[in-house]
Amino acid sequence: MKRFHVHVGVSDLDQSIAFYSTLFGAQPTVTKADYAKWMLDDPRVNFAISAEHHAAKGIEHLGIQAENEGELSDVYARLKAADRPMLEEGTTTCCYARSEKSWISDPDGVVWEAFHTNGEATVYGDSPALGAMSASASNDSCCAPAMTAGPARNANCG
Repeated sequence: MKRFHVHVGVSDLDQSIAFYSTLFGAQPTVTKADYAKWMLDDPRVNFAISAEHHAAKGIEHLGIQAENEGELSDVYARLKAADRPMLEEGTTTCCYARSEKSWISDPDGVVWEAFHTNGEATVYGDSPALGAMSASASNDSCCAPAMTAGPARNANCG
């Protein structure tokens, strides 16, 4: 079963962890110095927050997390059918996880990520800048690539 994903940039990680832990009635499943993630079953969501890696505060991107490669293939087919510019990033490290992922933005510039996580990583990650994909996106995001900027990497991540 797929899981909805929301990633939010925050200015104060500790205050935000306290707030969201209270809101969700649960502590984060992953906590790092610059990142926290809740893998909730009710509602079924992968909710992540991070500081430092996001110039813009608020919703960085939305996504669909597949539990296996078959589900990811189905989501990829729907992304392609949406007839929007798409970046197939492939295997990458992001948000302290190893994943296979692709990106698309809706007609208003809301960035969507489709991914399957294959394991943990010891670093936050390194992805191209997001600003070229959407005018409303952060140029310093480590989790979201540029749609038109090519494979250049964001020097602020890692």
